[in-house]
Amino acid sequence: MNERPIGIFDSGIGGLTVAQAIRRRLPSESMIYFGDTAHLPYGDKSEAAVQAYSIKITDVLLNKGCKVIVIACNSASSAAYELLKAYAGKRAKIINVIDPMVEVVSGRYRKNKIGLIGTKRTVSSGVYLKKIKDLNNNIDLKSLATPLLVPMIEEGFFNQKISHDIIENYLTQKDLQSIKALILGCTHYPLIKEEISAFYKEDVEVLDSSEVTANYVYEYLVSHNWLSSANEPTDEFLVSDYTDSFEASTKLFFEHQVHLEHYPLWE
Repeated sequence: MNERPIGIFDSGIGGLTVAQAIRRRLPSESMIYFGDTAHLPYGDKSEAAVQAYSIKITDVLLNKGCKVIVIACNSASSAAYELLKAYAGKRAKIINVIDPMVEVVSGRYRKNKIGLIGTKRTVSSGVYLKKIKDLNNNIDLKSLATPLLVPMIEEGFFNQKISHDIIENYLTQKDLQSIKALILGCTHYPLIKEEISAFYKEDVEVLDSSEVTANYVYEYLVSHNWLSSANEPTDEFLVSDYTDSFEASTKLFFEHQVHLEHYPLWE
């Protein structure tokens, strides 16, 4: 058993999809979520900037005793995972949202064409393509940067005509035709999963990284005998810049009022 909390971080509300999935999968675990709202979105930041933010946040989560730190952001996973693993891997298990998805896709879609949508940083990094190719599974991966989706979601424009139109415009692009599955390569995108699934009319499997990552965390904790036995786990929410919209989002995800602690990364 290990009663230390699970740390989770992202630039904004997207990582809450991962936190929610972990809460459902691991109801006895305490969690500390850090939303770097002062620097969102990470998808249009330089690699050096994302690495600097990630190191600062990791220090916060380590100081709070986290046993696992989940990088609940594809952009930070591609830019900072190896750095964080080298920096903090002896003090906490570092988990990204890319490797668990690659593992699932490689086992399920060998010799098929699949699509990926994500931020410019995630797509331009080529990290999914490289990791999938390394497994030599003959998957034909087609990636498309969809930069309008994160600000659209952050501003609450989903499940309405404007979001339908933007999603349709992206998903009708040539590279995404005749795919067997679509990877949601950003942790914001599960918030529009239903709209994407409706577009495909169940002809394409839409792969949600939040659920895949939560299962991976569960399996890791079980295999290392690190599960918590807490009857009353706690959730702590830290933000680098307080916003009313982020507080409303956390309440929506966790179905109760939450207290946000303002925790600036740089004074």
